[in-house]
Amino acid sequence: MAAKTATSTVPIVFNLGADPIQLGLVANLNRTGGNITGIGMMTLEIERKRLELLHELAPGSSSIAMLLNPSNAQSQAQETEAHVAARVLGRQILVLKASTEDEIERAFAALARERAGALLVGGDTFFTSQVTLFVVLTAHYSIPTIYPFKSYVEAGGLMSYGSSLLDAYRQTGVYAGRVLKGEKPADLRLCSRPSSNWLSI
Repeated sequence: MAAKTATSTVPIVFNLGADPIQLGLVANLNRTGGNITGIGMMTLEIERKRLELLHELAPGSSSIAMLLNPSNAQSQAQETEAHVAARVLGRQILVLKASTEDEIERAFAALARERAGALLVGGDTFFTSQVTLFVVLTAHYSIPTIYPFKSYVEAGGLMSYGSSLLDAYRQTGVYAGRVLKGEKPADLRLCSRPSSNWLSI
């Protein structure tokens, strides 16, 4: 958003999990307009599926915890989507928030006190940088957890469902290369869901 505010002429290529239309980055997916294009992984749209998978994994638990980063622009939308999906499944969602390592550790202690039967980790860049911490804490608290990306499972986490970050980064590089060769961002169709969603266990 800061880059968009700073210039309307310098090409900008983004890679984000949030809805770029909802954030006001682009006008539409087919023709972004202006100087901005990129990859929108639309992670919010798959929260419901992730919750369904977690429900199947831990069917006996009465509540499921969801950990969100309140600094993420999409955290409120993620929370709303999870509450809607939980109602459909007849489950309760305990929403915990963290935006630092210490807060993540305190959130895990809180979910243990509240006896949540499973955990859904929201899609967030900061969380993705803390993969090892998440894997260690979920093992320590013995909590079945679903993550947004495969990197958590590769580090020892239980299960993930989401787009491929590597594919998203590769496609972001392709778009940046096309812009460097002279194509205008306004002429590039925004790529949403860069690859099929992957379930990793």
